[in-house]
Amino acid sequence: MNAKITRNAAKVIQRELDNETDKELKLRVKITHKHGDHAHYAMDLDKPGEHDEVVETDKGITLILDRREPLLDGVKVDYLYFPQEGFVVTNPSKGNNGDH
Repeated sequence: MNAKITRNAAKVIQRELDNETDKELKLRVKITHKHGDHAHYAMDLDKPGEHDEVVETDKGITLILDRREPLLDGVKVDYLYFPQEGFVVTNPSKGNNGDH
């Protein structure tokens, strides 16, 4: 599985990981809802389980992805400051470029 984290997102995520007391926790990207080829994503700190793949990104952030979910392969995590500050998770490789 592949995943990408932008520089902005990596900075914010790393700050959170540095403040976490349980250093075994990694960032999990998951799907909260899907319909057709479109998914809504969420993130949480977690430990890998039986069906997970641990993906090292080029920004030094480790992600946990459920390998049974094809809409997670190619996911992109970004952090935007405008028009509203916060994380945006999409999967451009699957045609999912944002919430509708």
